[in-house]
Amino acid sequence: MKSKLLIALVLASMAGGVGASETVMIGCVAPLTGPQAHLGKDIENGARLAVDAINASQPTLGGKPVQFELQVEDDQADPKTATVVAQKLVDEGAKGVIGHLNSGASIPASRIYADNGIPQVSPASTAVAYTHQGYETTFRLMANDSQQGKALGQYAAKLGKRVAVVDDRTAYGQGLIDEVVKAVQASGAEVVGREYTTDKSTDFTAILTSIKSKRPDVVVFGGMDPQAAPMIRQMRTLGMKIPFMGGDGMQSAEFIKLAGPAAEGVIGSSPGLPLANMPGGAAFTKRYTERFGKIQIYAPFSHDAAEVLIRAMLKADSAEPEQYLPELAKTQIDGIIGPIAFDDKGDLKDGPVTLYQVKSGKWETLEIMGGASAR
Repeated sequence: MKSKLLIALVLASMAGGVGASETVMIGCVAPLTGPQAHLGKDIENGARLAVDAINASQPTLGGKPVQFELQVEDDQADPKTATVVAQKLVDEGAKGVIGHLNSGASIPASRIYADNGIPQVSPASTAVAYTHQGYETTFRLMANDSQQGKALGQYAAKLGKRVAVVDDRTAYGQGLIDEVVKAVQASGAEVVGREYTTDKSTDFTAILTSIKSKRPDVVVFGGMDPQAAPMIRQMRTLGMKIPFMGGDGMQSAEFIKLAGPAAEGVIGSSPGLPLANMPGGAAFTKRYTERFGKIQIYAPFSHDAAEVLIRAMLKADSAEPEQYLPELAKTQIDGIIGPIAFDDKGDLKDGPVTLYQVKSGKWETLEIMGGASAR
């Protein structure tokens, strides 16, 4: 009994001693349940790799040892849940946030973070509105949907002069397709039909039948892979052999798995360079796959989101948001994804967009558009 008491006293002494590390909480928010959970785990895992590596380097703040703790929360890809989770992180003392995935979650959550002065770096939210609200705390590591939609729309117009579009009515899907429509029309092609669905639907027979009657040359979808996969399968069942395109929400390994043979030939865009072209892509892929398995889409971006947040804290020698926010805004580092710097709205400067096509069951690079690394 005495020996147990002695051990407890020694451990208590060590915990309160000079060498004890301060803990700094960083929030990480994404859908961890539901049909988009594979994408949310991708974000969590990428961020965890960065945090673990930095912690292993024995960082200090104010001359004292510090360890960064990732507080992971599930927003279920739902705007209301996102605000609840955001407030929870604020109340629990998070010093910064990585996330959210969906623009429809990031936009309402960003107001809560901004009101409390907490920096947010999204690795995935591409809606233009996210960084155009006037908040100093809002950043992203991807090209936005103005750039991505332009790339998709221009390529769709190359494939045919009659383009049909579908969006899932989320901030992401609707915003992306709005930009696709602009680019299609600017390229001299015609939008022959626009249909709407939801991010919960799986039966698209009615809207696809309507689209088929308009005789389009190509269909462009704004939404995520749980909807894109059954949509392309149903298109093929209806005898629609025309090209099918979509944005980063469907340009995942899971899409190919869910769509099966119908995925062949599908074209998807994604902000950022292909993994193979990212300066740190090969080494990151090795680290990630050894620990977590297959990368979906966002892991390199969430890794770098964690990296820029923590590096800003270390440079400011403080985890207090008002102290490190100026350093975050001035970020200039070479990340896994390439050079990282932000413009005055918090958007990634010179963000490239890559077009891919499914060939023999794999996403293969078609074209890299824009960005300093693409020139």
